[in-house]
Order: sequence, then C-alpha cells, then structure tokens
Amino acid sequence: MKNNPDDRSDNVDKIQKNIDTTIRNMELGEELISKSSNPRMRQNLIEKNERRRQALRGMRHEIKDEADFQTKNKDK
Repeated sequence: MKNNPDDRSDNVDKIQKNIDTTIRNMELGEELISKSSNPRMRQNLIEKNERRRQALRGMRHEIKDEADFQTKNKDK
C-alpha cells in the first residue's frame, strides 16, 4: 500500500474559511438573540455562541501553528 505525502499546503486557507464562517454564524446568532422573545431559544443561542468562541480560540491557535509550519518548511 502506497502512502500519500502529507499535503498541508492549503490548511491555512481552510482554517481561515472555517474561522470566517464561525464568525458569521456568531453574528447571525447574536441577531437572533436580540430578536427572540423565547427564553429557551435565547439561552440555546447564547450557549452555542460560547462554544463558537471556544472553537475560534482553537482555530486561531491552529492557524498560527500551521502558518509557522509552512514557513519553516517552505524550502523543503
């Protein structure tokens, strides 16, 4: 069985796309929170946005690591 080389060339772009999408979803969630009169729905959206904030922290750390990796391995 032949192993495929690890192609990480577009990882930064993929992570950035995920960050952009997550931020947009948070903004939409905030809009819904401000418009909703249903307490349960508001609480669910607040909790979901908190999970998104946590995910963003992880993705930002990951994108930094990936960019550092690409910089170090650019000439290889």
